[in-house]
Amino acid sequence: MRIPSAAVAAVITLAGLAVAAVAASAAGPTGPGAPLEARGDSIAHGRYLVTISGCHDCHTAGHLQSGGHAPASDWLTGQTVGFQGPWGTTYPANLRLTVQSMTETQWLVFARAEKRPPMPWFNLKEMSDRDLTDIYRFIRSLGPAGKPAPAAVPPGGKVNTPFIVFEPQNLGGHTVTQVMPPKSEPRG
Repeated sequence: MRIPSAAVAAVITLAGLAVAAVAASAAGPTGPGAPLEARGDSIAHGRYLVTISGCHDCHTAGHLQSGGHAPASDWLTGQTVGFQGPWGTTYPANLRLTVQSMTETQWLVFARAEKRPPMPWFNLKEMSDRDLTDIYRFIRSLGPAGKPAPAAVPPGGKVNTPFIVFEPQNLGGHTVTQVMPPKSEPRG
């Protein structure tokens, strides 16, 4: 795969930001000047989406082990347990720190960008601007907490944290097709 020049990449990024900005401005009564109750509904809807979309499953330490009852102070702070596969070892990001430096428009672009497995970025790509904006507002409402997740480790690299092997086992002659992001483009 040929990587586009910096100029082409910049134009594509700016075009994406422009589209997201127009869409966000058309979103209606949940913008920055919206009444507090409209923003409250947005945050509640974001919390609902984070819950039903399984974001906590990976991005909240202890969520699965506690039957979905991890303390709110730990919500979406990432994990130091990695997921290892042909792509290397990746870690669930601390979303509470990630969103602190982003605007809503930047979040829309970031949320839809391709990520390394097992992050289901393709599900976020299909969400509406309203849904993603509500998720952003919910995460921001939690405030910053925790530490950044460890950096991804390339295939064959030394991993110093616990990890889960995320590869099919005991296939008994069955083949599995795995689609991986290009190695030349780091994804996190």
